[in-house]
Amino acid sequence: MGRTVVIFAAGSRGDVQPCLALGRALTREGHSVRLLASTRYRRLITETGLRFHPLPADPSEIIESPEGQELLAGRRNPVAFIRGLNRIMRPLFSRLLAETQAGAEGADLVLAPTFGLLGVHLSQYLRVPHAIIHFQPSQPTGVFPHPFTPAARFLGPVGNRLSFEAVNLGSWLVCRQFINTWRREGLGLPALSPLGPCRRVSQAPVLCAFSPTLVPRPPDWGPNVHMTGFWHHEQPWWKPPQRLLGFLDDGPPPVYVGFGSMKTGDPEATDRLVRAALRRAGLRGVLAGDPSTSDDDMLVVEETPHSWLFPRMAAVVHHGGAGTTASALRSGVPSLVCPFFGDQPYWADRVHSLGVGPKPLPSRQLTASALAGRLRAVTEDSGHAEAARRLGRALTAEDGVGHACHVLNQLV
Repeated sequence: MGRTVVIFAAGSRGDVQPCLALGRALTREGHSVRLLASTRYRRLITETGLRFHPLPADPSEIIESPEGQELLAGRRNPVAFIRGLNRIMRPLFSRLLAETQAGAEGADLVLAPTFGLLGVHLSQYLRVPHAIIHFQPSQPTGVFPHPFTPAARFLGPVGNRLSFEAVNLGSWLVCRQFINTWRREGLGLPALSPLGPCRRVSQAPVLCAFSPTLVPRPPDWGPNVHMTGFWHHEQPWWKPPQRLLGFLDDGPPPVYVGFGSMKTGDPEATDRLVRAALRRAGLRGVLAGDPSTSDDDMLVVEETPHSWLFPRMAAVVHHGGAGTTASALRSGVPSLVCPFFGDQPYWADRVHSLGVGPKPLPSRQLTASALAGRLRAVTEDSGHAEAARRLGRALTAEDGVGHACHVLNQLV
């Protein structure tokens, strides 16, 4: 008998699409799946046949706000990042929690990331099991530090492990006041102590939606931690416009440049910089943005499935979000990562370490000259191309969604 599975997918498209892939697979196995996500993704979700419940937080609007731009401009300081995120989310918290509760009603299983430890609260309220979703390696280990705190590696295994505990505890302390009020007044549950939920998640089932080919499994992760591989969402109904097909046929493979939901302080200046860098490197480009701004050598496209587009590129330049990184690596072409914040520098470092692309170029260091140099490196180095082909073949052979479904079927 099928179960009702609720997936909390509050984030950018890179967070939503893996949940879509998992949801579609669970639906094929007879389960009813409901995604909680920004209204921006209503059509993307409903056209796959999944149920949808809207959340008030829109990540793109948050990033484009002055507060969001200030957050992006900050350095890799996890304390400042958590405080900044709290300042942005504070006006939305009450509505977000109320809509989360409404969207989870009737669930037999709740899947959620560690944000606010929502899975713990909903599991207690509904008296159903829950599982944690990680899109980046966020499970405590002594092998490496939390992606948000790379400097902890200098303190050795103890520092590495403590970095995870610190990030989890810090994020909980920031939102504890709002969530404890919600627990008492909305869920009818007692408030939790500062350490309460952190202890409760230590043995919860964890789905790591990334590949052990990219992140080798640490030996100190327990049997409750399942490295499934990436969850890849196909869009077979999408048809490429003739304009795009014509551009691809009209010359050598171009380079894709797009930074997802990330925005710089001056998007127009960044666009000019990108075009100038591509031309200095003697490359054609496919850019994400307004199609009306296309040039003869620069085709600008709206949302286009990465699984179709990336394999047709000479290289992919992106921000290093987990979803985009997975798509770029799976495509078998080299990548240049220009990270902004959060886990993006971590994925940028992994791409470079695996030889799939040159040294990352952080967004705050973007200049036409620097980008042109990296573009030459990513397109002219045959070592990057060969490493990308090998890694792409390995990732394509994995069945991350199938592995995750097997784990969840055991759970329910």
